[in-house]
Amino acid sequence: MRLDYLLNGQPILEQHGNEDLEIKGLTSDSRDVKKGYLFVAVKGSSQDGHKYLADAVQRGACALVVENVENAFPDVTIVRLPDTRAALSELASRFYHYPSKDMNLIGITGTNGKTTTSYVLESILKEEGRNVGVIGTISYRFQEKSFSASLTTPESNDLMKILGEMRDAGVTDIIIEVSSHSLEQGRVRGLNWSRALFTNFSRDHLDYHSTMEEYFKAKSLLFSSLGWEKEGDHVKAIINMDDPKGGVLKKITRASTVSYGLGDNCLLRAADITFSAEGLHFRLVTPSGDIPITSALFGKMNVYNILAAAAVAFSLDTDLNTISRGIQRLAFVPGRLQSVENKQGLTVFVDYAHSTDALEKVLQTVRQFTKGRLITVFGCGGDRDKGKRPDMGRVAGVYSDLAIITSDNPRGESPEGIADEIEPGIRESGLQRIELGLSYTARGYDIILDRREAIHAAVKIAKKEDGDIVLIAGKGHEKYQITGNRKRYFDDVKEVELAAS
Repeated sequence: MRLDYLLNGQPILEQHGNEDLEIKGLTSDSRDVKKGYLFVAVKGSSQDGHKYLADAVQRGACALVVENVENAFPDVTIVRLPDTRAALSELASRFYHYPSKDMNLIGITGTNGKTTTSYVLESILKEEGRNVGVIGTISYRFQEKSFSASLTTPESNDLMKILGEMRDAGVTDIIIEVSSHSLEQGRVRGLNWSRALFTNFSRDHLDYHSTMEEYFKAKSLLFSSLGWEKEGDHVKAIINMDDPKGGVLKKITRASTVSYGLGDNCLLRAADITFSAEGLHFRLVTPSGDIPITSALFGKMNVYNILAAAAVAFSLDTDLNTISRGIQRLAFVPGRLQSVENKQGLTVFVDYAHSTDALEKVLQTVRQFTKGRLITVFGCGGDRDKGKRPDMGRVAGVYSDLAIITSDNPRGESPEGIADEIEPGIRESGLQRIELGLSYTARGYDIILDRREAIHAAVKIAKKEDGDIVLIAGKGHEKYQITGNRKRYFDDVKEVELAAS
């Protein structure tokens, strides 16, 4: 694509060099630059692309888009714009021929439930025969292809490239988990949404957003940016009206609203809910009639996740029988209350819960069908919101009989220091510290910083005959652990299998 066409409409402040160039690719990562590429220098929270201009030129960049010009590069075109991050999304969309215009684009945002909801919705839409793609926390996938996700929502140029590949492969509907970071940073700016879904709102990511107000403001950008029509179809906002923030979002969006929840005021709601160790059942109530729902997923939180997915499908005119079959087909979601089969026959779950609200909901769910003791292994991530650490400790102590504080992804922080900040909360719950090596029957907690040792200790303590349940929380589907600058292989599921072998 020609550079002059690519830049058309951009608020150019300054330009040096020839714009009559053929651009073969674009990126904001200098390591990905190849000959004939356009490099867009973006200022991030920890890195500034302007520091890598020389590297980009050395690798073959023929043009640079910058916010400030300090060095001249012979034979390289330099274009100065006021906001390169905003420009990156727009340039990438144009370079890949506006891929979001050609498909149903479904954005899911909220603190918890995005991944599970995306899996349920994917299952429903596939049951209907749609060609579905998913971009989310666990993977980016379409047809028979699947790629590990490095970010819940990719950087804008990567996102547009993936969308373009999906469009060219015949994908008709794309489900995207939309993080607050991506909204704040403009990674999804300019996308043509068909549907936007709100799951819920609670404390998370305050290391980045600073306040709950700023965090919600970022989330709300998805809904305030919605148009009212796309390709002759009305754009719809699917909103959990049981959440206090649901009404706020309804007021700020131009799109028509489809509400869901447990309340009588919701367009789609769940009634006659029952839970068991095998899953859940409820009656889905809709304007088109009622239908029984059966799912292998557990707990009240998954009633909401299933309702959310059903509401999106309903807004796309999917019939109720297809919705019911699609929900029933989904056996589990990786790392989301995932039951781990093991040789000892113990009941062990691995879950991604890493915020106070998510951990509390998971513990409440598991507690319902725990006949013996509930043994919880959990920690908190380093270089992340420190304020939630005592709260997570308190929640773990309230619902667990035995709790083991361990390392999550400590990153640049001391694992001991993180545990020290969790411990006051768990003491507040009434649990006292015990040595698990000496006492297996008393209620209490211990600190075992090595995550492998902690998981093995929990499995060793659990007794199948007493109906004990083990919950390993915090990392879910992740297959790594980050300590300092080192990222090493670690899989909670595999560790459980080894411990119970």
